[in-house]
Amino acid sequence: MDYQRIADLLFPNVTLTPADVEARYPERVLPEGAKVTRLSPSPTGFIHLGGLYQAILGEFLAHQDGGVYYLRIEDTDSKREVPGAAEALVETLGQYGIRFDEGIPGQGGAYAPYRQSERVEIYRVYAKQLTREGKAYPVFTTKEQLEQINRADKKAELSERDWHNDDARRAQMRSEREITERQIEENLQAGNPFVLRVLADGDPEKKVPFTDLIKGRLELPENDEDFVLLKSDGVPTYHFAHAVDDHLMHTTHVVRGEEWLASLPKHIMLFRYLGFRMPKYMHTAQIMRLDEQGNKKKLSKRDVGAGVDDYRKLGYAPICVIEYLMTILNSNYEEWRMQNPDKGYREFPLSIKKLSASGALFDMEKLNDVAKNTVSRMTVDEVYDQICGWAKEFAPDYYRDLTDAPEYAKAILSIGRGGKKPRKDYGTWQEAMDYTALFYDRSFRIIDEIPERFSREDVRAALTKFLTFCGTVADQNEWFEKMKATARELGYADDMKAYKADPDAYPGSIGDISMFLRIALTGKTNSPDLHQVMQILGPERVTARIQAMLEQP
Repeated sequence: MDYQRIADLLFPNVTLTPADVEARYPERVLPEGAKVTRLSPSPTGFIHLGGLYQAILGEFLAHQDGGVYYLRIEDTDSKREVPGAAEALVETLGQYGIRFDEGIPGQGGAYAPYRQSERVEIYRVYAKQLTREGKAYPVFTTKEQLEQINRADKKAELSERDWHNDDARRAQMRSEREITERQIEENLQAGNPFVLRVLADGDPEKKVPFTDLIKGRLELPENDEDFVLLKSDGVPTYHFAHAVDDHLMHTTHVVRGEEWLASLPKHIMLFRYLGFRMPKYMHTAQIMRLDEQGNKKKLSKRDVGAGVDDYRKLGYAPICVIEYLMTILNSNYEEWRMQNPDKGYREFPLSIKKLSASGALFDMEKLNDVAKNTVSRMTVDEVYDQICGWAKEFAPDYYRDLTDAPEYAKAILSIGRGGKKPRKDYGTWQEAMDYTALFYDRSFRIIDEIPERFSREDVRAALTKFLTFCGTVADQNEWFEKMKATARELGYADDMKAYKADPDAYPGSIGDISMFLRIALTGKTNSPDLHQVMQILGPERVTARIQAMLEQP
């Protein structure tokens, strides 16, 4: 069979050679040991938590050694593409601190184009080369057959079912391999579309040794499936496109999910067929969750927390999610964070050897703990700016509260902030809104009740006494002395040690007296420091709230 003639028949308009293409994409000039990594999402409008996990790892690896991290959009499936999804992805990942050196929509770079739909002519050059070498062949389908296939299964050309156990499919593949030059000519003259398949030379009984930087040494079966390289519309499959692109863009490390391990034999064969040096692969562990029965399941798109947008809606600061994912990336990150509480996560010496090889369990409780710790280390200005950004979109009334009186809001958010042991009252902006609600008349509510064991007369007497000094006394020591005096006047213990020594001798303690005031001012039995709360509320609010409680029946 004249493979050169077949290649010319199938690709009459392809005049470039692989050497011509590679001249456009010279070797990168980078520091020794620098890595070139990439993120290659499909523009479908959904960013999975696992995708963010891979993005953090890929960028970390590239930038910690002066390398390159680029974005390549895999948009060869036009039916699934969401308009504007690529731009939205860059914006969202930017909020999480992910920085691309190349491939940002509208900016490009030295190895452009970075959209696979714009690189179709490049793939055809290599498809023609494989055909010329007898490593690929066409499979024709009449237009009527193709329409019937598409109606039955839109992904028929890409199907990767367990074909090893499908005798009919294997027999059909053997038959399709035997296509003659004359049959090719006749199909082309009839205008019948074709897919281009690779002519596999593997023996599944033989094993190929392979080392994955996360999974370690693997033994993989050789590929014997003639999988599709070009679909009937001339657009490549992922298998073919990624091999060509990673070679031309000089990718050194491919970071992707372990679900691609099953396809690795195909990619090993393709790189060998094309004469390309393979990049190093890092197949990250899937992020798992526990189902209702306590079994581990892959975190799917339908699960809360699976999509990055979920965290924005719930009010998690991006840095909180990053800090949590860093604990999954490297087992020693938490220890490093405890020793370096004031350093940025990018200063962490990430080690490929410490990457998790098994499925990481998504733990919402741990995320919340990490979030509270992270927020507690933020400055009041950082908290204010981020909470305003969230509230503007998801809590407009609260946004008005925050922006109508910025200094008042910052005073509230400053409570317990700073020092060696900062308060950890909230980890999300939703929680912060609930936490600060007591300071705003619009959202202030009496939630807790004064226990019935205290007489109404004592409560009213205490509140009446509070009216005489709580709105005017600024000094904390003076205020506390007046609280103790109020306790003594009502027969309550003004010293907790004395009360604990003989609780039956008193109707209550100074703590109970404070509780009356706390509920009146905050609506809760638990709140930040009461004196500090009063200073922020100011005399008018303090007086009005005490008076309002006195007026209750």
